[in-house]
Amino acid sequence: MSDAAALERVRELLDPALLDLAGRRPPGDGYLDLLDDEPVEESPVQWLMRSSFLPRIYERVWRPAVLGTLKGPFGPSTAQETALVRRMLELGPGDLVLDVACGPGNVTRTLAQAIGEDGLAVGIDASATMLTRAVRDTASGNVVYVRGDAVNLPFLPGLFDAVCCLAALYLFDRPFDALAGMARALRPGGRIAVMTTRRLPLGGPLNDLVGTASGVRLFGDEEVTEALARLGFSGIRHRAYGLVQFIGGRLV
Repeated sequence: MSDAAALERVRELLDPALLDLAGRRPPGDGYLDLLDDEPVEESPVQWLMRSSFLPRIYERVWRPAVLGTLKGPFGPSTAQETALVRRMLELGPGDLVLDVACGPGNVTRTLAQAIGEDGLAVGIDASATMLTRAVRDTASGNVVYVRGDAVNLPFLPGLFDAVCCLAALYLFDRPFDALAGMARALRPGGRIAVMTTRRLPLGGPLNDLVGTASGVRLFGDEEVTEALARLGFSGIRHRAYGLVQFIGGRLV
């Protein structure tokens, strides 16, 4: 279960409008729950993310197999991918870092290793089953999980030193609103790292076939980089591997 002190720290980061909600709801299975269980329309992939089955195989089977296929034979391994993201985020001791759509917390826990005991890694996700698994697999006292809306982030603006969103942006109904929310969450000089899908420049109908079959959005090489530039990020870095792209930048 998340450390009580960490749960209290994350309450201090919340938008004041949500404090009453956070106060009257006990932590669900060790995470702070800010969502009502209202019926929503979901794609098959979104439904799978909320299932009780996927969290059990996500880190060891699903993520390596699916992303490994999308990245292609010359793409980075999971360890290399994590190292790339950590370099983009430039984390240091005491940093406050947000992992958007954190799933079972595999990335959140890795980021927590770079920020020390005085730092705090916050993972946010809409899936109760994913967060239950995340809490079960987390022993660090500098990690806390929140069940909340990844597009309309529940935090006060300008607090986080770094934010990442890996393997999730393509599932959002409003991905560019989500990026704007991540920018608002960052302090000036804060860093962002995004890993998402990619349209092959010469893919033509193949892009449409993959997108339709998977139910996820494929982004052009300049879609996310240009969106970040419009939001005030500079020093934007972009790396592409097959159907996957990594983008990082610093908020001016």
